[in-house]
Amino acid sequence: MKAGKIIFFLLCLNLVSNLAIAAGPPTCPADVASDCASDSGEWKGEFFPDIPKIKYEGPSSKNHLSFKWYNAEEEILGRKMKDWMRFSVAFWHTFRGTGGDPFGAPTKMWPWEDGTNSLAMAKRRMRANFEFLNKLGVDKWCFHDRDIAPDGKTIEESNANLDEVVALAKELQGTKIHPLWGTAQLFHHPRYMHGGATSPELGVYAYSAAQVKKAMEVTHYLGGENYVFWGGREGYQTLLNTDMERELNHMARFMEAAVAYKKKIGFNGTLLIEPKPQEPTKHQYDWDAATAANFLRKYGLIDEFKLNIECNHATLAGHSCHHELETARINGILGNTDANTGDPQIGWDTDQFMMDVGEATLVMLSVIKNGGLAPGGFNFDAKLRRESTDVEDIFIAHVAGMDTLARGLRNAAKLIEDGSLAELVRKRYQSFDSEIGAQIEAGKGDFDMLEKKAMQWGEPKVSSAKQELAEMIFQAAI
Repeated sequence: MKAGKIIFFLLCLNLVSNLAIAAGPPTCPADVASDCASDSGEWKGEFFPDIPKIKYEGPSSKNHLSFKWYNAEEEILGRKMKDWMRFSVAFWHTFRGTGGDPFGAPTKMWPWEDGTNSLAMAKRRMRANFEFLNKLGVDKWCFHDRDIAPDGKTIEESNANLDEVVALAKELQGTKIHPLWGTAQLFHHPRYMHGGATSPELGVYAYSAAQVKKAMEVTHYLGGENYVFWGGREGYQTLLNTDMERELNHMARFMEAAVAYKKKIGFNGTLLIEPKPQEPTKHQYDWDAATAANFLRKYGLIDEFKLNIECNHATLAGHSCHHELETARINGILGNTDANTGDPQIGWDTDQFMMDVGEATLVMLSVIKNGGLAPGGFNFDAKLRRESTDVEDIFIAHVAGMDTLARGLRNAAKLIEDGSLAELVRKRYQSFDSEIGAQIEAGKGDFDMLEKKAMQWGEPKVSSAKQELAEMIFQAAI
C-alpha cells in the first residue's frame, strides 16, 4: 500500500512538472524587485510585456502603436521603404536618457533600472535594447562605448567591461541585427575637458587614440557598417590661449591614424564625421558640412570620410537640415543622417524626434538625389521630452518618427514623379542650356568673350524666380 502511494505521488509530481514545461517560462515584470533571474543571477525578464510587435495598419488606423505610413516591404521609386530608410535606434537616448536638462534633475527611472552603472545593469539594458528593436521591427542600432559599458579605473578595465557587454550584444543580435555605427565617447570624462584629438596634453591624445582603437574594434566585431567621430570637445573657448593651427593639424594626424587602423583590421565600414557648431564647445572645428568638407580636402582625407548630418546641429549652425544634406551631397560626402530636429525657440540641442512632414519631405528629396544613404541610414539620435515618462512613450516616439520620414519619402516621390518642381527649376536656369552657357559650364567662358556678348545683348532681362509657385507645388505634395 505504501509503495502504491509513493508511485502515485511521483506520477502527480511528473504531471505538474510537464504542465509547467508546456506552459513555457513565466513572463517576468520589468522591475528590479523581480526574482526572475538565470542561474548566474542575471535578470532576464520581459521589458515591454504590454507592447505588441509594431505593425503597419495604414493611415486610417487609430492605434498609436502601429505604423500609418511606414510599410517596410512597400516599394517606392523602385526600392523597398526599409531600404530607403535603414532605421536605427540610438542606445544612449533610448536606454540611457534620464529626462534631465540644464535646469532640472532626471524625470525618468525605467522599471528595469537599479540606479547603478554596474556590468549587470549594462547587460540588462542591452537585453532591453534588443527586445525593443525586435518589437519595433528595426534591425540596426548605434552606440557609444561608454553608454553600453561602464568606464573602468584603467584602460584595461574599461576594455574588459566593454568586451563583456559586447559579447552579450553579439549573442543577442544574432544574424539579422547589427550596428549602423559605433563610436567612442570622448567628451564626458574630465580628461577630455580640452578635447581628445585636439587636447594640448599628449597623454590625453594617446588615451583618445586607445579608446577609439577599441571602439572601432568592437564596432567591427559586431558587424557595424560605419564608425562616427563627433568632436564635442574638439574646438576652443577662446583663441587667446589656443593654437588653432596646431590643434587642427593634430586632429588631422588623428584621423589619418584612424584610417590606417581601419585598414589594418579589415574594417570595411565608412568613417563618418558629424558636424556641429557649438555646445558644449564654444567653437567646434567641424562647425558645419562645408567646414568639415574643407578640413577633409585640406588634409587629403576627402576620399576616406563622409559626413553624418544631424538635423538639430544644422539648426544650431544657422542652416536648415536640407541645406546641410545638399552641401554634403554635392561634395560627394553624404553618408548618414541623425534623424532629429530642434526647436527654433530654444537655443540648445534639444534632440527632438522629427515630426514635421515638410522638413521630412525636404530631407528625403536630398536622400533620393543621393541614391539613398547605404551603408548609412537614419539613426534616431532623439530623446523623449522631459515630461514624457511612460514606457510606451519610447515606442510612440519612434513610431511617429519613422512614420514622419516615411511620409516624407512618399511626398518626395510624388514631387519627383509629378515633375512640376523640377521643371520650374530647369526653366529658371534654361539660359545656360545655350551654346554660350555650355561653354561657361565647361570652363571655356573667358572674360573677353563674355564682355563682347554683354555688349551685343545689352541690358539683360531677369526672369521671376517663381518662389511662391515653388512653395505652392511643394505644399500640394505634403
